[in-house]
Amino acid sequence: MLAPMFLPSSNVMVPVLALACIASSGCTPPQAPVAFRPLTFTGINLSAPFWYGAGTDATALSREDLLAESWQAYRQRFIQADGRVIDWEAEGRTVSEGQAYAMLRAVLADDPETFALTLGWAEANLRRPSQDGGDHLWAWKWGRAADGRWHILDDNFASDADIDAITALIWASRRWQRPDYLELARLKLVDLWDQSTLALGGEHGSRYLLPGPLAAFQPDPDTIYLNPSYLAPYAFRLFAQVDPERDWLALVESSYAVLDQVSQLSAKGLPGDWVRLNQTTQTLEPVPAGSSLSGQYGFDAHRVWWRIAWDAAWFQDPRAKAFLANHLVFLEQLWRQDQHIPAILSLAGDPLVDYGATGQYAMLYRAFAQTQPALATELYEQAIQPTYRNGLWDHPNAYYAQNLVWLGLFPPEDLPSEWLIPLDPPPPIPPEHPG
Repeated sequence: MLAPMFLPSSNVMVPVLALACIASSGCTPPQAPVAFRPLTFTGINLSAPFWYGAGTDATALSREDLLAESWQAYRQRFIQADGRVIDWEAEGRTVSEGQAYAMLRAVLADDPETFALTLGWAEANLRRPSQDGGDHLWAWKWGRAADGRWHILDDNFASDADIDAITALIWASRRWQRPDYLELARLKLVDLWDQSTLALGGEHGSRYLLPGPLAAFQPDPDTIYLNPSYLAPYAFRLFAQVDPERDWLALVESSYAVLDQVSQLSAKGLPGDWVRLNQTTQTLEPVPAGSSLSGQYGFDAHRVWWRIAWDAAWFQDPRAKAFLANHLVFLEQLWRQDQHIPAILSLAGDPLVDYGATGQYAMLYRAFAQTQPALATELYEQAIQPTYRNGLWDHPNAYYAQNLVWLGLFPPEDLPSEWLIPLDPPPPIPPEHPG
């Protein structure tokens, strides 16, 4: 969820250049929410302006209508007219993660206009400056500086955002027959591979996904920090389809190896938000006490369940289902005992806060839908549904919860098979980026 901790803070034709120019100055402070075009989702047309406090509760809606209504409310509350996604809980800043979530949701909701807007703003404002012309990855943090200007505040990238954005571009190219989106995805993949993966152990060693630039997550020569919630095996499988020049399937293997080791660090089988990788031994260690990074099971780690559940649903990897079955046991016990799961737990399973988190329940909903559908329904009815009012979960500023809940509730079985397995072979990598 958060990007680099250890460092201070193009030349590609953007497919939506005309839209991107709306924000090309990089100085677009928060604006009042505006109404977007009507969104049609499974036959439901939500044409009336929608705002928090003027709609329905979740019990009155089917799951499809709920996704449609909440997407429209999100667009109005969190996405500016120029495509910038605003985190109202963090001084109106924008993070690359937010732009990528919006793109994922837009392509799943069949909303090409919002997809183009959010992509265009990010390409115009988050492309990282560099003496050699920059790359195709996004700076993770943009907002208002001390001098009052709005611009990039930290030009490190967060690889989870770029992974989600590339996934959305691949799906958008297939859903809307947009080869320009596929070309942009493949350009980004070259940079993601070069700058955010690391091979250890020689020719037959493992290749790991880094959370961002190596220098930003290498506090000493023998240590690298990893974030388990960034691991997205389903995305790496898609990347292998469109970018066969690089061994993206190696990241599938290391993802499951990391997740198994991470969970062994917890007496309850819980993944931590962050973990240390010893480069020499290729073993994982807990984050030391006093670190600025969280080693507990918290808001980052919640996303592990969703990402692995998507791999289980779409690619039927037995390791995905085994991981969910083996490592959800303690959280299931907590729920059955108290109908409550604290948002943050120590790796020993001790509650560190009293409150729950709707986003966590939604991530668990998607995971339990793979292993125990009846329990997933119980979570939805008792922990997720009651927090929904008039298009939004929790409260009108809960940016993170809106995204996690929506993505957790989206039924992966609704994804067309051609989005997962292309009908045609991938085109060659553009000659100016040979990799």
